[in-house]
Amino acid sequence: MVVIEDFYLGTLNSKDKMAPSYINNKNPKYLEIDGKFYSGILILDYYREYNEIIFKNLINTNVNMNIAIFYEKQDTYKTIKDLTYFIGNVGVDLKSGNANRQDIDIAAYSYNDAKYIRKEMQVNNEDLYFLYCYINIISDSEKEMERNLSKIEGILQSSGMATRKANFREEQVYMSTIPLMNNENDIKDVSRRNILSNGLIATYPFISSTICDEEGIFIGTNIYNNSMILVDRFNKEKYKNANMCIFGTSGAGKSFYTKLLILRYRILGLDQYIIDPEREYDKLCENLGGVCIKFGPASENYINVFDIREEEIEDEKGYLTTKLGKLRGFFSLVFGELNEETVALLEEKLIEVYKQKGITFDDNSLYITDKDNSRRFRISQEMPILEDLYKILEKDKKTIFLKRKLYPFIYGSLKFLNNYTNVQFDNKLIVADIYELGEDNLKYGMYIFTELFWSKIKKDRTKNKAIYLDEIWRLIGVTSNKFVASFIYKIFKTIRKYGGSAVAITQDVSDLFSLDNGTYGKSILNNSSIKSFFSLEEENIMILEKYANISEKEKIEIKSLKRGEALMFIGDNHILAKVDVSNEEKEMII
Repeated sequence: MVVIEDFYLGTLNSKDKMAPSYINNKNPKYLEIDGKFYSGILILDYYREYNEIIFKNLINTNVNMNIAIFYEKQDTYKTIKDLTYFIGNVGVDLKSGNANRQDIDIAAYSYNDAKYIRKEMQVNNEDLYFLYCYINIISDSEKEMERNLSKIEGILQSSGMATRKANFREEQVYMSTIPLMNNENDIKDVSRRNILSNGLIATYPFISSTICDEEGIFIGTNIYNNSMILVDRFNKEKYKNANMCIFGTSGAGKSFYTKLLILRYRILGLDQYIIDPEREYDKLCENLGGVCIKFGPASENYINVFDIREEEIEDEKGYLTTKLGKLRGFFSLVFGELNEETVALLEEKLIEVYKQKGITFDDNSLYITDKDNSRRFRISQEMPILEDLYKILEKDKKTIFLKRKLYPFIYGSLKFLNNYTNVQFDNKLIVADIYELGEDNLKYGMYIFTELFWSKIKKDRTKNKAIYLDEIWRLIGVTSNKFVASFIYKIFKTIRKYGGSAVAITQDVSDLFSLDNGTYGKSILNNSSIKSFFSLEEENIMILEKYANISEKEKIEIKSLKRGEALMFIGDNHILAKVDVSNEEKEMII
């Protein structure tokens, strides 16, 4: 009698749905299942001693495979009893046997191994296991299968493992490597290897050089095993800081990678500030609805270097004290290296400039009470400008030479710097386009915006934000000076406590380490938890080797990287990565 409910349920059960529709096992070298080719490898023996995980190199490949590892715990009492019997018999043979026997060395090895195993089991409470390892390689064609077999056998043998192809045993290996806990007897005798419980650590299979942070953004894929790389650089529990270094030659992909980071973090609502000396981020800024500030002689955007901002105070220091330190860095770029007497004289004039506007070391002098009795912080128009300093310098014979150097900033090609700030900074994405400043004057724009963005970053410690310093070598290289370099280093060292991330980008690695024997470049490198090295020239690789923990193998890899590939140091992990991007993202970036 047919039950209607059974009819509706159908005639297929769960096994039918999981089972393949086509199997060909006529070839002794492989199985063909639903158009895929399965070929097996048995691991027969291993190095006597291992210092690392034995399957590490295997798992880091991009070959599609299943690995099965079986452990069979042996009865301790019976094992010790058998070992004792074996040791007694072989010991007698070794003493009374002929020393010229061909197998005397093998017998001696077996004798010593048996004594060692018995000692470990009796003294150190070790257990003895039988170990079985099988590998089943999955390929799309016979040609690919042969190539993958050779590759995997080469990796295993170079790692000290003896292997054998599973010819005529392909079905047994296949059944042992699918999740049925089925260790076929036909292959057990061939691949059995004894191992103590302490040695089992070396067979741990779940190890791979990859990063998959739960709340991270997608960076790309691991070149070796195609695993996804997702990094949450603001994870304070995992990384010491959120700082990054991005190095690479022109055309290697570092700028594209930086834009991709900006794009993906924009989606997450991160506040981001970019200093752009090469006019590379304008289109991205426009597509993402950010603000692009073009800064230069032909621009109508002005920044007053004398501005003191309400968020600018640092810990216990007062507003004016903090500002004087930053102005010292700016004027060191303008006037060059000054002796201590001239520095003190300049600071005296700066204090006088602020005093003319009613601003003193009393922080209350920065606040104005309006007619309606409301209290507010001073705006740019209530601050000094460069011309005010120029007029004070010309009154003192000791500072006449400083006045001459300041002339271009008042009446010459850089007079746009002698203005009150007229730019709003209320967008989550701000790009400072300083391309028009020209090669000689880029350092001024970079410093001004770095100082301004630094104030924005300190405003709210609860929010994550990032500052990108493209061509950072201009601020910490030989064309800069210690005052400015120290300021940049301070940002990388302290930005973490403000919830920020500083990103150093450059193609001129040699210039990055050119000031003060590379002190500042090294400090920034050491204070960046994430480092991305795109393709570099030999000269830059040699310099980088001096300041970063790069192995000989990694030096070769950096030199041979293709466009869009990078060696990434993410925390303690070193990963060769390929930056991946969707077509939609690519259209927004390029």
